[in-house]
Amino acid sequence: MMSDVPPDRLSSNPNSPYYDEALLRRGIGIRFKGIERNNVQEYCVSEGWVRMAVGKTLDRRGNPLTLKAQGPVEPYFRDVQGESDSDH
Repeated sequence: MMSDVPPDRLSSNPNSPYYDEALLRRGIGIRFKGIERNNVQEYCVSEGWVRMAVGKTLDRRGNPLTLKAQGPVEPYFRDVQGESDSDH
């Protein structure tokens, strides 16, 4: 059974040591500075940053071009969030 708490750091890039396909398949939502974000490529809660995709631009290796932003990061599992919302 998986934990209901997302990891401190996670990346959607398969080449990253912080990549975890099972967690990504489960569905992780990110609130950054209190705003729901759908373009987050990587995050770190303890260091307080996210890497977000910039449009559809790709770098020279074919990966999405990202911008690192500092601020409060709140990851959550979408399936757990949905269950708690239906209780209210």
